[in-house]
Amino acid sequence: MKVQDIVDKLGLKVCSGSTGLNREIEGGYTSDLLSDVMGNADENQVWVTLQTHKNIMAIASLKELAAIILVKGYEPEADAAEQSNLEGIPILSSEEEAFELTGKLFDILKK
Repeated sequence: MKVQDIVDKLGLKVCSGSTGLNREIEGGYTSDLLSDVMGNADENQVWVTLQTHKNIMAIASLKELAAIILVKGYEPEADAAEQSNLEGIPILSSEEEAFELTGKLFDILKK
């Protein structure tokens, strides 16, 4: 499944990094603790968080994540969006809370 597929199925807003919408997704990880994501997320996963600062892009790049989804309608800070555009790692936004969004994402990815 590609990032664009979950954008369409979950009605996500593409905030930045749209050149990466064709990235393949192999799973997901939900956490707001950067060290947790750095230690446990896997390559090509989608990361669900409420963090909006530039450090999320450092983690996403290091772990080779497919995309970041911000919950509760949050959008990336300007420097995070700029880095997302440079690296082609999409930052997406959802109005839903992490619990609901993660459940829907799990259902989509397990099929």
